[in-house]
Amino acid sequence: MSMEVLLTADVKDLGQVGALVRVAEGYARNYLFPRKLAAPVTEATRRRLVKLQREADERRKLEAAEARALAEKLAAVSVTIPMKAGEGEKLFGSVTAAMVAEALGAQGFVVDKHAVLLEEPLRELGVFEVKVQLHHEVEATVKVWVVEE
Repeated sequence: MSMEVLLTADVKDLGQVGALVRVAEGYARNYLFPRKLAAPVTEATRRRLVKLQREADERRKLEAAEARALAEKLAAVSVTIPMKAGEGEKLFGSVTAAMVAEALGAQGFVVDKHAVLLEEPLRELGVFEVKVQLHHEVEATVKVWVVEE
């Protein structure tokens, strides 16, 4: 048997706050309800759902606006990462997303290393355009200078 529940917290592989989902009764009764991750669907929870969805929409709009403001600031930023290099401007090692995030952090921009979108690490000297995913709908481009140490 399955039942419909209202998620009161984000649950990995199930849904986000405010979602109505169908789950097995045992899963709801033994896992979701005791941990206050979900509530059974009643008239009161349906009203609560409307309120949660309104709050979530406002929060997403606010997060997107903050991300757009940060993207505008990041567009004017460039970071310099010194690395040891050999012949032909090839690096000993490579510049990773974590290094770019750390360099941005040194300039006062808090960016998660997972938000830095590098297809593959940078392995040579030069200037590179690196994308940073600030929000699911907002992306910024940062200029990264890889120079010889």
